[in-house]
Amino acid sequence: MQISKGRANLMLLMAAMIWGAGYIFSKMATNAHMQAGLINAIRGLIYAGLAFLFFHKAIMKMSRADVQIGLSAGLINFLGYQFQTWGLRYTTPSNNAFLTAIYVVIIPIIIWVIYKRRPEAKSYPAIIIAIVGMGFLTNILQNGFTLHIGDLLTLISAFFYALQIVYFGMRTMNTSPFVLSFMLGITQSGFGLIWSLLFEHASYGAINWQAGLWPVIVLGIVSSFGAQSLQIIGQRFTDPTPAGLILMTESMFGSLFSVALGFEPFTVHLLLGGVLIIIAILIMQLDFSRFKPVK
Repeated sequence: MQISKGRANLMLLMAAMIWGAGYIFSKMATNAHMQAGLINAIRGLIYAGLAFLFFHKAIMKMSRADVQIGLSAGLINFLGYQFQTWGLRYTTPSNNAFLTAIYVVIIPIIIWVIYKRRPEAKSYPAIIIAIVGMGFLTNILQNGFTLHIGDLLTLISAFFYALQIVYFGMRTMNTSPFVLSFMLGITQSGFGLIWSLLFEHASYGAINWQAGLWPVIVLGIVSSFGAQSLQIIGQRFTDPTPAGLILMTESMFGSLFSVALGFEPFTVHLLLGGVLIIIAILIMQLDFSRFKPVK
């Protein structure tokens, strides 16, 4: 399989759009008193089941190395989601969204430290513009930022999200994307079930299963199997830093879907934040060497 960088980035943008819509279904599930570990366990099981159904020929041929890489990627992915959801319990949604987006700053640092690759010069203004855009998008610049214990947990989740994007882009190139999808589903389900049984079992009696189960099924099919598979394939053919900026639009799309469905009003800050994030992505996509004067 070989695709262009432009098509790969489009796949990542589609994944971000799907995850943005997924905020609504996650909210439905949590409103039905389902907690993060249980949600992870169910959607991961659906993800693994669909991956095996469609890609079983490749999965049956996976090697020990594939299993090790899949387990590592799955654990990183799980920890990012768990710390983000855990942090949301102790901070505001805007702080949570803003601090999660810090992973776009952490990605080039991880690449620099581990792989000794300096970020491109255009990465710095793009990252700054994207962070300012997130500030407008989440109303942090208008309402101010107050530090909560949940903010520290969210920053930890941002580190794991950055590590996941780098890991997908640098360490999984020799593993079949179909095998990796299956392993991500298995680890998401397994770690989620363990977490839930250890820390969430007391809340099972309060769950409204009729209201909460169907949104999680949608998340498993569309957000996990659909969007995560697009991310895995797309990241094989693009670089981690622009990948992070594109995936960061998840929050922007989440806000747009929320406005479209009447959950929140449209504001100038929402428009300005979205425009700045799009400008940041365009900066990363443009080849500025073409604009150098010819001597």
